[in-house]
Amino acid sequence: MSVDRIRKVDDKKEMEEVVDNYVTTGYEVMDRGQSSIKLRKNNGWGSIGGHIAVFLLTAWFSAGIGNLIYALVKRYNGEKVLVQLRRD
Repeated sequence: MSVDRIRKVDDKKEMEEVVDNYVTTGYEVMDRGQSSIKLRKNNGWGSIGGHIAVFLLTAWFSAGIGNLIYALVKRYNGEKVLVQLRRD
């Protein structure tokens, strides 16, 4: 898994505060370890306009598979952040 950003923190209390802030702004926890937490931006399933456009462009040959792919890409392709304890 590639990570778009790494956020370093000094202690576990600060790590939990940072994670709480990310979760409040729409991120979801993917993995939680002893010294790091991986988060991903939850972008939803795509917009209505996007689904309509994909349907109009691909429905004639994909029978709706294009909309499924669009929804999955929007859902699981969000920004990834790793919150990590500093090692001194």
